[in-house]
Parts: sequence; C-alpha cells; structure tokens
Amino acid sequence: MAKKHTIDTIKAAKNSEKLVMITAYDALFAKLFSPLVDMILVGDSLNMIFAAKPDTLSASMEQMLYHTQAVCAGAPESFTIFDMPYGSYTNKKDALKNAIRVYQESYADAVKLEGGKEKCHIVSHLTKNGIAVMGHIGLLPQHVRGAGGYKVANNKDKLIEDAKALEDAGVFAIILEGVKADIAKDITASVEVPVIGIGAGKDVDGQVLVWSDMLGFFEDFKPKFVKRYLNGAKLVKEAVAAYAQEVKNGRFPTKDYSY
Repeated sequence: MAKKHTIDTIKAAKNSEKLVMITAYDALFAKLFSPLVDMILVGDSLNMIFAAKPDTLSASMEQMLYHTQAVCAGAPESFTIFDMPYGSYTNKKDALKNAIRVYQESYADAVKLEGGKEKCHIVSHLTKNGIAVMGHIGLLPQHVRGAGGYKVANNKDKLIEDAKALEDAGVFAIILEGVKADIAKDITASVEVPVIGIGAGKDVDGQVLVWSDMLGFFEDFKPKFVKRYLNGAKLVKEAVAAYAQEVKNGRFPTKDYSY
C-alpha cells in the first residue's frame, strides 16, 4: 500500500502546511488515527501507558518493535516513526545495529532519537547508512533522571545550535518539546526542516500529542500543554458500569444478542 507521506513530502510541508502527528501503540488505534494525521509516532511513552512505569527508561527494543509491528499492521499507509529506546543508541555501532533491526523487523519509515549536537555523529552515521532520522531536542524524557525531573528548556542559543547541527547531520524533521513559545518560534525559523512541537507553542511546523493524554484516557497527571479533546476514561467507565449492571440484573443478553 502506498504511503500517504514520504521524507520528501514531510520536508516540503515546511512553511506550507501544518503537520499533524500522534502517538499510537497498537493496530486498533493506529487504524483509527491513520486517515486523520500525517505521521504516527510509536513513542516510548508506551512504557508509562501500557506498562505503568514511572518513566520511559526501561522500554526495550523488543517492546518497541512489538508495538511498532502492530501499528504498521493496522495503518500500513501511514508514515510511522520508531522511537529509539533509552540505551539503544549510545554509540554509532549500537545505534546502527538497532536501527537496522527496526527496518528489518518492522515497516517503520524512520527512527527518532533524543539529543542535540552531542548526538549528531550518530545521526550522521545512521543517515549515511540509509536510515531516516527524526531529531528530538528541548525537554528530553529519556534524560529525566539525570536532569532531576521534567524541566522546560529555555537556552535559546543552545537549542538553535542543536537544531542546526541536527539539520546538518541529516534529520528530516525535529521534535521540539517543552520550550517556551517565543523561543520555539525562533528555533523553527532557524532551520529548513519541519519542527514538530509538543508544549512548544503554535509557531512551529506541526504538533504531536500522546493519544492517551489528548483523549483523556491517562488520568495520573495532565501536562500543561495537553488539551483533552475527549474525556475517554469517564466514557469508558460509564460504558463498562452499564454493561456490568445489565449483566448483574439479567438484562444482558436479550434475544437481540442471542443465537
């Protein structure tokens, strides 16, 4: 099945149209999202959503590959990005080995990795070996323990330097997370590849949100930048409660639902 987007069409969207990206972790939701968005990110946030872990750091290659395979099966026409888990790209050799696994064991179109100028030698090594790479700067979830928590990134000069370095290394797009809107605007203008914001204001080239946040299924906390477009948890609880009540009082199944 032909892809709706390629590296070239995504890059061409810069200064032309806003790009829409959402996370997905399974075939069911990927199929629902696919007609409505430009890109699907199989984010390591699944470690918190599916595995109830306090952060993303224990996500493994096997775990990420399993979910990416499911997403690609459910939405074969979508441009799908594999989020390289913590520890999978600490050096060029391991990064290439693991990225090759992504291409060989799934139909993901690209990989994403966190870090700026200090990761550019790895980005360059991957892109020179045929791997499409999305960068990620600003707030870095995989650095949460070393950074002492989730903190808004405000060093504009460093972030612009990181963005330009990643562009030079060959990324086709950059995620910019947890950055003040005025700084994000300047970063976006400093590079020719699309900048996808999450908690980075509106003056970027597109937006990404975690699906369970924006649909109201994840209730543990709500980041400031998340707009809930649905109260999913409430609706599910009400539906399951209605089902349970009907089973208890014998109202389900009726003849309409019996052979």
